[in-house]
Amino acid sequence: MPHHPISKRIGLILGPLLFICFNIISIHSISEHANYVIATAIWMICWWITEAVSISVTALLPLLIFPLFKIMPLADVGANYGSPIIFLFFGGFVLALALEKVNLHKRIALTIINKTGSTPNRVILGFMIATGFMSMWISNTASTVVMLPIALSVIHLLINDRDGYTKNDKNFALSVMLGIAFSANAGGIATVIGTPPNSVLIGLLENEYNIEISFLKWMIIGLPFSIILISIIYLIMVNVFFPCHNLKFNTEKDFIDKELKKLGKTNPREKQVLTIFAITVSLWIFRSLINSLIPSLELSDTMISMFGAIALFAIPYNLKQGEFILNWSDTEKLAWGILILFGGGLALAKGMSATGIVDIVANTIATSNISILVMASLLIILMLFMTELMSNVALTAVLAPVVAGIAIGLDIPMLYLLIPVTIASSCAFMLPMATPPNAIVFASGFVKVKDMAKAGIVLNLISVILLIILFKWILPLVF
Repeated sequence: MPHHPISKRIGLILGPLLFICFNIISIHSISEHANYVIATAIWMICWWITEAVSISVTALLPLLIFPLFKIMPLADVGANYGSPIIFLFFGGFVLALALEKVNLHKRIALTIINKTGSTPNRVILGFMIATGFMSMWISNTASTVVMLPIALSVIHLLINDRDGYTKNDKNFALSVMLGIAFSANAGGIATVIGTPPNSVLIGLLENEYNIEISFLKWMIIGLPFSIILISIIYLIMVNVFFPCHNLKFNTEKDFIDKELKKLGKTNPREKQVLTIFAITVSLWIFRSLINSLIPSLELSDTMISMFGAIALFAIPYNLKQGEFILNWSDTEKLAWGILILFGGGLALAKGMSATGIVDIVANTIATSNISILVMASLLIILMLFMTELMSNVALTAVLAPVVAGIAIGLDIPMLYLLIPVTIASSCAFMLPMATPPNAIVFASGFVKVKDMAKAGIVLNLISVILLIILFKWILPLVF
């Protein structure tokens, strides 16, 4: 049996030890309750970084510590784990589950690749567009897992051709593999349900500040940013780092056609899922218009999400046989841990707000002479490079309330600062451990750490520039 990593063993003991030490050496300028919240955050960060226990188990700590030390009543802490934003994401997870169950995600991916053409660069672009599109609706891990076997089959066609595995073949393999991983990361930025940090932010804004960002409003910012980032990734991969200009192959198109034929014609189950999915997304996009036409309806994004989820469980595709798209047993595959992680993040944010920590941060920043642009740039860089080493949703849960306090201190709308800093958490392209897609393509054996780091550091820096532009010029136009 393999040894439990030393970092995890140290982290397991260090977390509670830091909690105790911080409270013994209390900071007198902060209230006693605030000390407990900061100590809890330190404990959670320690366990999140070392992954001493599951990151979802770590997110349950506020449920124990906050009532125990009289920071907040248990009912108030527990309310964060049942916040409407959690059910918005639950509905998104259920939609993704249905797409995967009927294999519709694979059909969509293969159709996109088939339409983009058969030259090497177009194939790479096809894989990236398909992965990015799927990551808008299903988890970036799932979209990468779907694309990987298709990509590996195409790469093996090149390895087994007459000229063997050439430099051009290697560059093509690297472009496809890294293109899939990076597009999965960037694609999730486009929608509220695309990646967990987006939902952590939306939840924080609704819970703490009564600021609502609708599904459509987020897409107005997120979708163009995602498209621009994926376009830059593609151009840099195929023209700068891993060009394969002289590569030619004719069998790839046949392979994609064969894979599509294997799926057969679109069956009634797929059509039903596609219909429910299309209605749900349309309701999200046109919610404001519907509410303006029928004010008494008061539709919310969470209500629409739950409509989609319930429809998949409740509308039969074969009433006589009692067959439904989803059964409750299918939810075993649901990422329940991520939902708990959201709750823990929201509880921690509530604790920071209730004990005055956010106000202290705001007042400290207000009395400093730091330039707004410099502060925004530093926060974006901090988030982006820290997420290379730590779960992006855990990091957002800890940093977002602090960033809100900084925005108050700088006397700027908090959305201007919070949105770019949150998006930065999805722009980790440098290391295999940074995101699940990075780890999955690294495990394929076609990507070395130096290949990922070489392209990733440049893309990280480009992302920082794009996010600063977003902060300085784009967000003030939209909000």
